[in-house]
Amino acid sequence: MTATATIAAAVPPAILDMLALADASWRPALRTGLEALAAAHPAYLPALLEDDYLPTEGRLFAAFAQPLPAVRYILVGEGPYPRPESATGFCFMDGAVQSLWSDSGLSKQVNRATSLRNFMKLLLVADGRLKPDNTSGAALAHIAQEANAPGSVLIQTREELQQNLTNRGFLLLNAALVFRPHVPPLKEAKAWQPLLEAVLEALERHAAASKQPLPTLVLWGKIAEQLKSVPALPDFPQAVSEHPYNLTFILNPVMQALFGPLHLLQKSTEKRI
Repeated sequence: MTATATIAAAVPPAILDMLALADASWRPALRTGLEALAAAHPAYLPALLEDDYLPTEGRLFAAFAQPLPAVRYILVGEGPYPRPESATGFCFMDGAVQSLWSDSGLSKQVNRATSLRNFMKLLLVADGRLKPDNTSGAALAHIAQEANAPGSVLIQTREELQQNLTNRGFLLLNAALVFRPHVPPLKEAKAWQPLLEAVLEALERHAAASKQPLPTLVLWGKIAEQLKSVPALPDFPQAVSEHPYNLTFILNPVMQALFGPLHLLQKSTEKRI
């Protein structure tokens, strides 16, 4: 048996089975990343399978349903939400959130999801629907009325927001693919770093072969600091800001410039890139 085969055998079959949710274009790179992870931390994946972790239902690689050639941005979150109903395998997309709007503003579900609430406010400011000097709840009342009106151009659900991100080429990836309450998220993310390296290397190869620009890495909060040790990271264009749970995120000029032209809160018939 070759050294490569030995490493590959260290990846539990139950983990490899979860690659079924990933688009076929990603599977070779993900296998390479898993093999590198197993070589660096041989006990990690077997121990993970014996533990309780999120996301459930085999959704470790759900974010990779976005085909590799379609990726224009890589939005990197810290890790899954610490609630089963919220952790979906896609970063920053809280599965517990359904409707985005109430009768008088953002829905209760959105307001409870602080990062999503501030992200939506950033998008509303970027679209010119919310004034930069007044992003309070009361200022959202007229926007909610517009959103709830028949024939509104505004999206209604978190699922539509996620689809708009996908259609515009976002890979919604967490630095740590799992959450366990007894493991610090940054330590968990460190274990998954070989897989992230394989992902970035695959994107570099595709960009070189297709003569397309490299995707933009969107890094929020502590993730930007943590990923400095990833060898391929400096090759990628980057958009960096504070984490969205900070109120200052709403008016961050880098994020305004990035997301403003994408009009993510508007309904779209746009097909996948």
